[in-house]
Amino acid sequence: MMNIRLKNLIARKNPRGDNNDNASLGNGSAGSRAKNLNTGGELLTASNASRLSSSGQVAASNSMPLTGNSISDPVTSGAFQASNEKPYLSAPSTTSMYALFFEPLPAFRDVPTSERKNLLVKKLGLCYCVFDFTDATKNVHEKEIKRQTLLELVDYVTSGTGKFTESVFEDITRMVAVNLFRSFPPPSHHNIIADTFDAEDDEPLMDPAWPHLQIVYEFLLRFVVSTETDAKTAKRYIDHSFVLKLLELFDSEDPREREYLKTILHRIYGKFMVHRPFIRKAISNIFYRFIFETEKHNGIAELLEILASIINGFALPLKEEHKLFLVRALIPLHKPKSVAMYHHQLSYCITQFIEKDFKLADVVIRGLLKYWPVTNSQKEVLFLGELEEVLEGTQAAEFQKCVVPLFRQISRCLNNPHFQVAERALFLWNNDHIVSLVAQNRDVILPIIFSSLEMNCRGHWNHAVHGLTQNVRKMFSGLDPDLFEECYHKFKVDEEEAKLLEENRESLWNRLEVVAASRALNSTALLLAPKLEKTVAVDYGQIAVAGA
Repeated sequence: MMNIRLKNLIARKNPRGDNNDNASLGNGSAGSRAKNLNTGGELLTASNASRLSSSGQVAASNSMPLTGNSISDPVTSGAFQASNEKPYLSAPSTTSMYALFFEPLPAFRDVPTSERKNLLVKKLGLCYCVFDFTDATKNVHEKEIKRQTLLELVDYVTSGTGKFTESVFEDITRMVAVNLFRSFPPPSHHNIIADTFDAEDDEPLMDPAWPHLQIVYEFLLRFVVSTETDAKTAKRYIDHSFVLKLLELFDSEDPREREYLKTILHRIYGKFMVHRPFIRKAISNIFYRFIFETEKHNGIAELLEILASIINGFALPLKEEHKLFLVRALIPLHKPKSVAMYHHQLSYCITQFIEKDFKLADVVIRGLLKYWPVTNSQKEVLFLGELEEVLEGTQAAEFQKCVVPLFRQISRCLNNPHFQVAERALFLWNNDHIVSLVAQNRDVILPIIFSSLEMNCRGHWNHAVHGLTQNVRKMFSGLDPDLFEECYHKFKVDEEEAKLLEENRESLWNRLEVVAASRALNSTALLLAPKLEKTVAVDYGQIAVAGA
C-alpha cells in the first residue's frame, strides 16, 4: 500500500516518472528550493526507515537540525563572523528524499548528457539520508544503495564531464555538510585521569559509519581538486563557515578521518587563495585553546603537517604576521604534557622557519629554554633532539646571543641522573656544525660546563655517560690546553672553597648544637630553682617555730 502511495505521489509531480522534483531543486532559484525543505529543518535518519515503510508516515529524526542558525564560531570567538545562512545546511523534503530508495536511479552512462545534471541532483538528494551504523542489521539494503550512489558520484566528479553550475555547488556542499558535519561523542578516555592516560598506547576509536564517510570524503576531495570546479564560484559555498566546520572535525578520534581532512584542507588552502589568511588564523585559535585551556585535541599533528607545507611556501622576507605565528602559536606548543604526540611535526615546522630566516634561531632557542621541562625526562630528551636540529641551522652571530643561557641548561642536562638525558646532551658533540660553534665560543662555554664534565667523570653511575664525557673532555683539552688547565685550576679552587665552606657550615652547626644543649640545661636549672627556695623557706620556718 505504501509503495502505491509513493508511486502516485511521484506520478503527480512528474507524469513521466523521472522524479523531477529533485531536478527542480537543483535548477530553481533559492526561493523555489526553499519550498522543498522540511519545515522542521530536521534530517531524516535511518531510524525512521522501518516506520516509513510500515505506517506510511515519515517521522522526524532525533538528530540536531542542520540549519544555518546552528553554525557557531567557537574557534575565532567573534573575530570572524560566519557568512549568511547557507541553504546547504538544511535538509530537503523527507518524503521526496526517501522516495528515491524505492525507485532505483539509472547510472550516468545510461542517460543522455543533457539529463546528467538532473540525475546528479537526484543522486545528491538520495545521499542526504544519514543512517545509524551502530546496528549493522538495520537498513542494510538502503545503506548499500547509498554506498553505490556515493561511488557513482565520485566517478562522475572524477570524469570531469563539464563545469559545475552554481546550483550544483549548493547541492554538493549541502550533501557534504549533512553527512560530515556532526558532533562527536565523549572521548573513550573521558573518565581517565589526564596524568595517567597515554594516547600512544590507547586504541583509537573507529567510526562505525566509515563505509559511507570515506566515500563522502573522497567525493569532497575529488570535487575540490577537479578542474571543473571554478574557485571563484565555489568560494561562496566553501566559505569561512564551511572551513570552520571542517576544522572542528580534526578532533575526531578516527585517524582515517583526520588523514582525509588533512589532505582536503590542504587542497582548499591551495585552491582558494582568498581563504588562506582565515585558515591560518583559525588554526592558530585551535592551538591557543589547546595550549592554554583544554590540552586535549586529537588533530594537532595533522594540523602541523598542513602548516609545514604552508610554511615551506612562505615568500621571503617573512612577513611579521608569520613571525608572530611562530612566537605565539608554535613555540608555546612545547608546553602541553602531550607534546610527544606531535613533537616530530612541530620540530619540522620550527626548523622550516629557521631555514627561511636564520635570525629566528635566537628566538626559537630562548623559547625552548622558556618551556624546558623540569621533571619530565622523556620530554627533556625530545627537547634536546629538537635543539640539535635548531643548532644545525644556527649561524655564529645568533649562537653568540644565547650561548650563556643555552649552555647553562645543557650543563644541567649533563649532570642529570637520568642516563638518557645526560647521554642525549653529550650526543650534541657528535654534530660537526655544533662542534664548530662550540670551538669558536669555547672561552665562554667551557667554564660553564667544566664542573659538570668533571663530576660525570668522577662519579656518574652509567658507564656510557662516563665514556662520552671522557671523549668531550679530551676534545676540549685538545682544542685549547691552556683554557682547559685554567678551568681545571679554577675547578680545584672552587672545590677547595666548597669543601672549606662545608666544613665551616658543619662546625657552625656543631657549635649551635652545643649552645642549644647548654641552654637546655640552664633552662632546667632555672625551672628547679624556685622549688629549692620554697623548700629552704619551709625549713627555716620550722626551725623558728621550734626555737620559740
